[in-house]
Amino acid sequence: MKEVIFEIKQNVALTDTVYKMVLEGDTSAISASGQFVNIKLDGLYLRRPISICDYDDGLLTIIYKVVGEGTELMSELNVGDKLNILVGLGNGYDLSLSGDAPVLVGGGVGVPPLYKLCKMLKEQGKTVKVVLGFNTADDIFYKDEFEKIADEVVVATVDGSCGVKGFVTDALKNMNYTYVYTCGPYPMLKALAAATECSGQYSLEERMGCGFGACMGCSCKTMLGNKRICKDGPVFVKEEIIW
Repeated sequence: MKEVIFEIKQNVALTDTVYKMVLEGDTSAISASGQFVNIKLDGLYLRRPISICDYDDGLLTIIYKVVGEGTELMSELNVGDKLNILVGLGNGYDLSLSGDAPVLVGGGVGVPPLYKLCKMLKEQGKTVKVVLGFNTADDIFYKDEFEKIADEVVVATVDGSCGVKGFVTDALKNMNYTYVYTCGPYPMLKALAAATECSGQYSLEERMGCGFGACMGCSCKTMLGNKRICKDGPVFVKEEIIW
């Protein structure tokens, strides 16, 4: 974990409520796709945990949805503004378990952390399929970005306004894959675990206090005992999760 001052290079709306922010600063503490950052905002006591969409040497990209006071403040920030951010938090995805043809399944704001993962898996020569789930066509973001790097991208919308009508589990029915990497709301993850036979890694969401394991506020029960989602997760292997 490292505390870094980042400068905002871009902060733009992707949909009515979803924003993309690109920041410049020291990213050396980030070691895996699936990790998250914790952002300090003026006037708010608790930092805001946001998953990492992409990173390289000196640039960090996050995608966030405006759902409360903190993310509303973030949406109002401008290019050149500075943010105090804790980076290198969480455990991230383990690429060594993917097999030759993994599938990446994202739901809503669970989509962003799969983007860097997709790029890393393709760099290893894997055949990567991606399933993106949204409520309506108006909610879709980053579809084009995934299509530039993945071997196949399928979109599912609950109302059928784009792609497969239904949920991500409907889009997976006729798809072959060796492993599942996923991030999204709890009901989606639970349904996905029940619908898939192979193993996978599931990124869990939870309200966090400190973001690095000190407050114990995000503890959860697993097959291997109590674990902290911010420190021991947010990524867990399917077989250790108690649904």
